[in-house]
Amino acid sequence: MIKMENLPEDIKKIINSAYPYIKEFNPAQKAVIESGYLEDKSNYIICIPTASGKTVLGVLPALKTILNKGKAVYAAPLLSIQNEKVQEFKAFEEHGISVGKHPSSADLSVMVFESFDALTRFSWDTLRDVDTLIIDEFHMIGEYSRGPTLEAAITRAKIINPSMRIIALSATLRNIEEIEGWLEGTCIEHDYRPVPLNKEVLDGEMFNTKNKNDIIVKIVEKAMKDNSQALSFVSTRRFTESLATYVAKKINKKLSKQQKQDFKEVANKLLEVPKNKGSLPTTTCVKLAEAAEKGIAFHHAGLFNEQKEIIEEEFRKGNILMISATPSLMYGVNLPSKSVAIRDTTRWTSNGPQPIPVFDYEQMSGRAGRPQYDDVGYSYLIAKTADEAINLQDYYINGEIELTNSKLVDNKDAVYKQIIAQIASTLSKDLDELVDFFEKTLYGYQMSNNPSMSLFASDSLKWELENALQFLLQNGIIRATPEGLKTTDFGNLIAKSNYSVETAVKIKEYISSMDTFNIPEFIYALAETPDLPLITFKGKKNKDPVREKMSEAGLFAVDIGNPEATTVSLIEWIDERNEYEIENRYGVYSASTRRTAYEASRLIRFAKNTSEVLGDYSKLKDYDYLSARLYYGVKEDIIPLVVGVKRLGRKRARNIVDIFGLDLKSVSEKELQKIDGIGETLSKKIKQFADSY
Repeated sequence: MIKMENLPEDIKKIINSAYPYIKEFNPAQKAVIESGYLEDKSNYIICIPTASGKTVLGVLPALKTILNKGKAVYAAPLLSIQNEKVQEFKAFEEHGISVGKHPSSADLSVMVFESFDALTRFSWDTLRDVDTLIIDEFHMIGEYSRGPTLEAAITRAKIINPSMRIIALSATLRNIEEIEGWLEGTCIEHDYRPVPLNKEVLDGEMFNTKNKNDIIVKIVEKAMKDNSQALSFVSTRRFTESLATYVAKKINKKLSKQQKQDFKEVANKLLEVPKNKGSLPTTTCVKLAEAAEKGIAFHHAGLFNEQKEIIEEEFRKGNILMISATPSLMYGVNLPSKSVAIRDTTRWTSNGPQPIPVFDYEQMSGRAGRPQYDDVGYSYLIAKTADEAINLQDYYINGEIELTNSKLVDNKDAVYKQIIAQIASTLSKDLDELVDFFEKTLYGYQMSNNPSMSLFASDSLKWELENALQFLLQNGIIRATPEGLKTTDFGNLIAKSNYSVETAVKIKEYISSMDTFNIPEFIYALAETPDLPLITFKGKKNKDPVREKMSEAGLFAVDIGNPEATTVSLIEWIDERNEYEIENRYGVYSASTRRTAYEASRLIRFAKNTSEVLGDYSKLKDYDYLSARLYYGVKEDIIPLVVGVKRLGRKRARNIVDIFGLDLKSVSEKELQKIDGIGETLSKKIKQFADSY
């Protein structure tokens, strides 16, 4: 039982059954609970290190609210965290608390930031029912892409439901007073970490090597000796692969027979993934399996999703010694490890190579040391020379984290989206009301409280908003009426989608100027929008095959980059090529083809809706066909079959049509079952489809 006298009995009972491994609260948790934040009604910001048990501190006020017949929302930045938390909170259902993903149907709902933002725009009655809002990873408010959404959603929520209580869970923040002022809350900080963290810089001269990868080999060997694991962060996908291959080769001789057997099983699981999807393993899959056989894996966006899940799962079980990953792994996946090596401290941006922020270094370091497993965590920065090591020590280990500043106005698209949101939800009808809303955001608060900016903060904001309004009026997204500004039908479509305004405008411009429905050209137009996840080249390989395929499809491109690689991959995908064929021919990370094709399919549906609001109904069937072709990866002739028979898939559908033709009325179930992969259940479904089609 938790030794916590000052927790209400009913809450203590729920926590004891849902978190049996918590025997007592740690010093950081005690400090927060003893601050009286559970009894208090005001907003709180809880700043404690990574892995110090923040979730439970968010859960306590949520449970208190729900036991008092209220509702709570737990907002998180990513789908992976949302799914993880829903699973974790399911334990509360034994106590009569419903858990879900929307407050209209659950006492405790876990929402991603974008869904909560939509709640503040379209579902005010539901929003007013929410009594407590818990925000996980609150420090992301200062991040360029997701920060503005969170910031604007909080601002709107405070206007629409002023009595809602906010509990923000965050890593350490530097400008805490400013955040307290804006959130009208109290901050509780504590530096306790359940697993103490040792931060060091290792350099090549210490190990008599010029190759940073050799230092990582040493870290993995040390981890093997004390039966633990390591995570390594590098800057690019290509580097994750080359590092994993290098380390695997070096440690191979040190593996026991049993380890080799266990690792072989993991490698086989990873190779099964493409096979289950009807593709031979791609060269990336083979490289991954070869490293995994020696206990090493790489993790990046160019793998199949199922492969990433296997790697995470097997790492947690101890069947992988090291994962090399890009920094995106620091968000979204709960993967701690005793040792963390940060090999690359620069990353490529549109302005060339830049040092990673101190904040990101802290987040990656924070992965070291697993609560419940380790008594200490090690974080290593890797330098080539002793001089570089001194600089890294000063900048990252002894340096201060960056200020958390609003990125709302830096991110043009965020400004457009929030203006549309304000006008669509009827919260702002003119420029003055928009200025009033933006002044209430963190951006507005920081501008007006900055001594050097406060004098012209209002004028500067007004100028930004006037420019943005002009753009939105010119592009037919909002219109001026005698009653004030209103969104057009096109504007409402954007407001209800999660797409960027730039994507919506590009699609509208493309379909407005299109004479005939040209599939390759349409796919290329989608690949040039910011919302389509791109299929990327694996390296500086020969790009001629992509150029040739583009010209064969009647497309002209000066530069051959990732949008062109994506276009060609999707053209091949709807021509029923599999990932192995696409990767071999074009040298791209083809495992992400399905995800990109799925998003392209959704964008085509958005284009169809845009066409309808523009009053053009002439090509609606073309949109439906292309959307289905992208979703299923098929030629046009088998669309009815793959859509009509759930889980049939394109490979079996093509086999059926190749053998029996398109008319299946006279084909018996027995004949269908002779085709590889078609059993009784599936043959019955195919027959039902054929008879009714």
